[in-house]
Amino acid sequence: MSHLLASIGLTDADSTTYLAVLGAQKTTQARVATLTGLSPAAARRSLATLVEAGLLARLRTRPTQFTPVPTDIAVGAIVNRRERDLDRVLTEAHELARALEATAHPHIVEVVDGHELTSRHLARAQLGATEEVLFVDAPPYLDRTPAQNVEELAALRRGVTYRTIYDKASLDLPHHRDHMAECVRAGEQARTLTPATMKMVVVDRHTAYVPTAFGTTQARSALVVRASPLLDALLESFEWLWSLALPADATPQAPAGPTARQRRLLAMMGAGMKDRAIARSLGVTERTVSRHIHELLTALGADSRFQAGAIAFGREWLPGPTGPR
Repeated sequence: MSHLLASIGLTDADSTTYLAVLGAQKTTQARVATLTGLSPAAARRSLATLVEAGLLARLRTRPTQFTPVPTDIAVGAIVNRRERDLDRVLTEAHELARALEATAHPHIVEVVDGHELTSRHLARAQLGATEEVLFVDAPPYLDRTPAQNVEELAALRRGVTYRTIYDKASLDLPHHRDHMAECVRAGEQARTLTPATMKMVVVDRHTAYVPTAFGTTQARSALVVRASPLLDALLESFEWLWSLALPADATPQAPAGPTARQRRLLAMMGAGMKDRAIARSLGVTERTVSRHIHELLTALGADSRFQAGAIAFGREWLPGPTGPR
């Protein structure tokens, strides 16, 4: 049992001292030295360390006595110490990474092969994020079905911004909608798109991860893309997809379908007809057509006619190549 507190960075002597005080419930430094076989100086150091760690309390008696802190408070102290240690390690790791980046010249594109290695890369990248992560959540998935992104939840708690575009169909996979809801509650900005095929993760706008193939059922490898025109193109792609996607919290309230007039107006706009031709076809004035189009854009939450068409297709308001979807 001498290694009891080794996991939080305390020595065997500290563990032995803690067990001695725990057994006596209230004891002096001299008694601790006797019970543990430590020298008076070693006993004094261990008692001071345990008090500082929040595991023992020093009583104002003569001579000074020590007593264990209540279990729930002691456990909290252990957790706090571990968190401080972890924060220190992460800070040192980030400093080391920056130092390495300053001296290294990595390839613009790197292939990470294998399920385990790819998972480790993605986890490490998110744990190291400091500002923003851009995410297109879509098949293929590393674990065949979506799993909760625990690294994202940890990053959100640190104040990292997440913007995630979910493939709408994938939210019907088991538990995936619940995973999204938990991330949204933690602060994620979520939107949905039908379909979202450009799967990617971009961390702090300096590193991107994309699967080596989009047409497979399972991802086993990824491309790591660093600062380059290629990364700039991925960032542009994400922002374009983001502008087309619908807010996730608005999806359940989306109208079931367009009115007959909206459907006809969308069809004519999609055919490239100008306002004057649409007005003649509908038997109304151009001003009326402009008002109808404005109302349609407002209903779809779109800023342009092109975006309205994309959103309408995503809501299945428009027929596909072979008829209504």
